[in-house]
This record gives sequence, structure tokens and C-alpha cells, in this order.
Amino acid sequence: MAQINALAKIKIPLGSQEIELQQIDHAEGGMSLLRIRIREGKRFTIFDIDPDSAQQWAQIMQDWAATQTVATQD
Repeated sequence: MAQINALAKIKIPLGSQEIELQQIDHAEGGMSLLRIRIREGKRFTIFDIDPDSAQQWAQIMQDWAATQTVATQD
């Protein structure tokens, strides 16, 4: 059985999406995954990703956000 720990919940102002991040710990294999649940109205999209993929995704998002911050400061 897997244990689920809530990490964060983010409400997106445009579009009313809700993003929930959870850590999924699998007792059998000791593997931990990051679960990303995106809710759009009644529809859910769920990703379970490994630490390496999470690191890549996070870096891409940080790089993009940094360019947007610079652009809005001008």
C-alpha cells in the first residue's frame, strides 16, 4: 500500500485550475514519486513522476519564470 503526503495546493487565478502536489511512498519497493494532480472543473489530470523528471521540470519552469520576471521589470 502506498502512503500519500500532501505537499502543496495551488489555485491558478486565470482559468480556475487547481494544482495539488503529493508525495507517494510505495511501501513494497521503497520508491517515492511526485504526484501532480491538475483539476479543471470536473476533469482531473494526474502525473506520477520520478525525482529526475521532477528536477528537469522544475528547472525548466524556474528558467522560464526568471525570463518573465526580467521582462516585466523593464
